[in-house]
Order: sequence, then C-alpha cells, then structure tokens
Amino acid sequence: MGRRRVLIGVSGRGRYRSDIGLIRWALRSCGARTLWLLPGMTIPWSRLDGVVIAGGIHVHPQRYHQQPEIRAAYNPARDELEFTLLHGAHRRGLPVLGICRGAQAINIFQGGDLHQDITSMRRETRPQRLLLPLQQVLIKEGSRLSGILEHRRLGANRLHSQAIRRLGRGLDVAALDRDGFVQAIEGMEDQWLVGVQWHPEYLLYRPAHRRLFRELVRAAGIRARQEEKRTG
Repeated sequence: MGRRRVLIGVSGRGRYRSDIGLIRWALRSCGARTLWLLPGMTIPWSRLDGVVIAGGIHVHPQRYHQQPEIRAAYNPARDELEFTLLHGAHRRGLPVLGICRGAQAINIFQGGDLHQDITSMRRETRPQRLLLPLQQVLIKEGSRLSGILEHRRLGANRLHSQAIRRLGRGLDVAALDRDGFVQAIEGMEDQWLVGVQWHPEYLLYRPAHRRLFRELVRAAGIRARQEEKRTG
C-alpha cells in the first residue's frame, strides 16, 4: 500500500485568484493534495498535515493592539480563520508557510506587531510594487531559510506596503531587504514555521522559490509519518 499523500490547507483571498491557484499548483507538483480553507468552515484538523496562509488585504490592527493609521480594507472573518489556523497548527505541530500577509499574521500571532505603512520610510529601495524578482533579499547565514533556498542573496518581488516591526516570541529574522525591513521570519522551536514577505507563487520559474513549497510538503510528510507511528 502506497504512502498517503499529505493534505495542505490553503487560506487566501478566493478560489479563483491567481495566487491561490498557483500556490495549490505548486503544492500538488510537490506531491501534496490541497484544500481551500474559507471563513466559517469547520477546519478538518484530523486530515490536515500542513497550512499555507497566502497574501491579501491587511490584518486588522486591533489584532496587534493598534488603531488603523491608514485607509485600508479589512476582513475580520478571514483574520479569525487564519488566527484559528495558526493556533491549531501550533498545538498540533503542523508545518506552516506564511506568504506576505501570512508572514505578518504569524508574527502577530506570536505577539509581534507591524509598521502599518512603510512607503515613506524607504531609503535604499523604492516603494513601487514589483511582480518580477527585482528586489534583493539578504538571507541570514545559518538560518533554516538559507538551507531551503540555498542562497545568501535572492531576487524577490514586492507587493507589500506593511512590514514587521516588533518581532514575535519564538521567531527569528531570516532575511532583510536593503532598507533593513524584515523579509522573512522563521520559528526557533520544533514546528516548521516560515514566513516570507514576498510572493514565491509568482516566481515558480525560479528553483529557489519552488523549494519553499517542496520543503513545506516534505516537512508535512515527516510530521504525518511521526503522527501515524504515535497513534499506531
């Protein structure tokens, strides 16, 4: 009997948004099954082996004890779903990959906060959005992320106007941009927990970005096999 394919839950803006489709395709190409997770649904914890929290609109600042400083759209129902996912994944030791908003949500869940708008704070980088990998990201030597990406410097895109300010508990900075804004975080405990501020799903034509999804699926498979042994 063959080994069970892992199931990765993907939370994001909508089934037919290009980023969700690309994330799910990337995961399936690595051998996983995927499940689109929606606000209000019952999360099938007994089936999930890992989680991706995709990009999208801002997390409401009340989640990190601030009031809104900018005009922005918010989605409290999505916030509730994704913080529930982070809580459940933490309790169960499920691997988590956060992308852009997802990385910020990880940081907030761990007790950190955000700069609500970094546009005017940039000095060495420009504020415009970049879909192509034209932003240089500096990867921390010895980090989990450096082992995954196999690079110390990486070309990435940039679609965000917020950034991590105070780092959450149990997290380490894994990458910075040339202005010193956090571009990636990772957990320092046993749980596989990685958040990247860029959008690797739009850069799948580059091997380093594909490896993020491959390593998530690999970590989910290891965790699933450990759970099978534990439960007999």
